[in-house]
Amino acid sequence: MRQEVVLALLAKEPSHGYELRARLREALGPLGEAMNAGQIYVTLTRLEKAGLLAVETSADGGDRPDRKVYALTADGQQRVAEWIAEVAWPRPDLAEFHLKLVAAASAGLADPLTVVDTQRRELLRRLHDAQRAAIAATAQEGAALLLEGVVLRLQADLRWLEACERHWTRRRSGS
Repeated sequence: MRQEVVLALLAKEPSHGYELRARLREALGPLGEAMNAGQIYVTLTRLEKAGLLAVETSADGGDRPDRKVYALTADGQQRVAEWIAEVAWPRPDLAEFHLKLVAAASAGLADPLTVVDTQRRELLRRLHDAQRAAIAATAQEGAALLLEGVVLRLQADLRWLEACERHWTRRRSGS
């Protein structure tokens, strides 16, 4: 799990680790059920050591041990903002991109439709470049085949972004 996903989920409000796990499961649906429960805590520890999270201990007054509440530091907020604006798509992790949209919307970090549009523009640029390269490589059968695969993958990713746009448009309009 990318650290930025955890940071983005904390952008809305400070939380306990178990609350973050619940948000991830809710956002990912069946994919979240396969998530290793301990991974969130390993990630939280790494983020704390990196100075991206501040940790406070909260006593709940019961028999349970004190619980940690995690909150973003200024560096953590900066890292989330950079991740939301990132348009890298070398090997897209669709679950991660979905979580980026969910976190952007729930924490008010960015408009999910703007994130989708920014990503679409980057994929269209890459598609154009791949199509030009495929035309130029027609004499090289192996390279042409590889470039055709790149073009088909980018087209599929663009169709999925269209589905994301429809979803977030419906959510915005309340339908």
